[in-house]
Amino acid sequence: MKSKLLLVLAFLIPFMAIANEGVKLDHAPIDPNNQASLQRGAKVFVNYCLNCHSAAYMRYNRLQDIGLTDAQIKSNLMFAGEKVGDTMTVAIQKADAKAWFGATPPDLSVEARARGADWLYSYLRGFYRDDTRPTGWNNVVYDKVAMPHVLWSLQGEQVLKIDEKTETHQLVLAKQGSMTPAEYDETIADLVNYLVFMAEPFKERDKHLGLLVLAFLGLLFVLTYYLKKEFWKDIH
Repeated sequence: MKSKLLLVLAFLIPFMAIANEGVKLDHAPIDPNNQASLQRGAKVFVNYCLNCHSAAYMRYNRLQDIGLTDAQIKSNLMFAGEKVGDTMTVAIQKADAKAWFGATPPDLSVEARARGADWLYSYLRGFYRDDTRPTGWNNVVYDKVAMPHVLWSLQGEQVLKIDEKTETHQLVLAKQGSMTPAEYDETIADLVNYLVFMAEPFKERDKHLGLLVLAFLGLLFVLTYYLKKEFWKDIH
C-alpha cells in the first residue's frame, strides 16, 4: 500500500508545488555527488528535524548510498531501539503535534520534490523574531508559519527590517548563534542536499543507468546498420 501511495505522490507532487509570488528565492548551493555534505545533512536532519517530522518512505539503510555503513548509521544516527531497516518515523502523535503547533508537521520524505531545493534553502534561512506569532517566530518565505525556528541556536535571532519607501524587507542578524552566518548557510546547504537525496534516493543511480542504456542503444544502432548493409549488399 505504501509503495502505491508513493508512486501516486511522485506523479502528483511536481504539480502541487506552491508558488512563492513576491518572494525571491536564493539558489541552493547543493551537490548531490558530495557524500560528505550528504552525511552532514543527514546528521542535521536526524538531530533537528526527525523529532517532529517523519520520513516514512525513507529507510535508515538507504544511507548506505551516501557512504555510511550499518555500524555508522547505528552509532551516529539512531538513538532509540530502531533497526537499520526501519523507516524514519517519529514518536510524536499527530493530535499532540497539532495541539502544540496548530498544524501537523508534514512528512518530509518527498518535501524537496514538492517545494524545490531553492525554496527549502531560502525557507530554512528565512526565520525572524515575531512576537505576534504563537511560537515567537515567522518566516519571510512562508508567512505566518506554524513551525518554530528549531535551528535558532545555530543561526541566532534575525529581525525583519522594512523600508517603507521601497516596501522591501531585509533580514538583519540581531543576535548571533553558535555559528557564523557563513557556517549556518553551509549547514543549511548540507541539510537541503540531504533532503533532495531523500526525495529521490535513486536519482543519481538512475541517471548513470540511463547513460549506460543510451550508450548501449548507440552501439546497437551501429551494429544494426552494418548488419543491414551486409544483408543487402548483393541486392540491387
